[in-house]
Amino acid sequence: MPPNPIIPDPRRNVPASIFTSFDANQKAQAAKVSAYLSSLQTLVGNFVQVGPDGSKTKGDFYIQKPGKVRFEYEPPTPIDIIADGSSLVVRDRKLATQDVYPLSQTPLRYLLSDRIDLLKDTNVIAVAADDLYVTITIEEKQALIGTSRLMLMLGAKDGQLKQWTVTDPQGYDTTIAVYNLDTTKKLDPAMFKIDFTNYGTPPG
Repeated sequence: MPPNPIIPDPRRNVPASIFTSFDANQKAQAAKVSAYLSSLQTLVGNFVQVGPDGSKTKGDFYIQKPGKVRFEYEPPTPIDIIADGSSLVVRDRKLATQDVYPLSQTPLRYLLSDRIDLLKDTNVIAVAADDLYVTITIEEKQALIGTSRLMLMLGAKDGQLKQWTVTDPQGYDTTIAVYNLDTTKKLDPAMFKIDFTNYGTPPG
């Protein structure tokens, strides 16, 4: 059964200070999440995505660290997203086009990095925990692009990744909830190969 993604309150108040200080409990939560993310080498499962307009799509995802990911959306959505370790492409199977981005420009790379210490390697602006979830919000300011955020939610009981929300510089949220997780599958490296020849990169 796909989970129902929890949509963050768009009015959520996020402190903008880079000098946010965390108490011992928050630091311990962040350390636990860092250890969990660092321990993952592969992660395979299903996802439900809720876009900024509230539309829902589903599909399968495959993560191979460091830096490799593949999201396959179920029809009628003709999209695949593939990262090969340095580039990330959004491919439209129907139009046979793809847009290429440097992986370094997407906050998803934190999920894909080999080892991570969130408090040291990223700008964590919020750490919260309740009976159900541990939530960590990372903010990233980039000169040309603006500020984006990544909010990670893990299960308080099982410590597993439950969902993440990416907020783009315009303030739009995209939330992905993951389930049926498997960390033992061997993945074919060909899944993460980006085809630069058969897909035209549109001009502009």
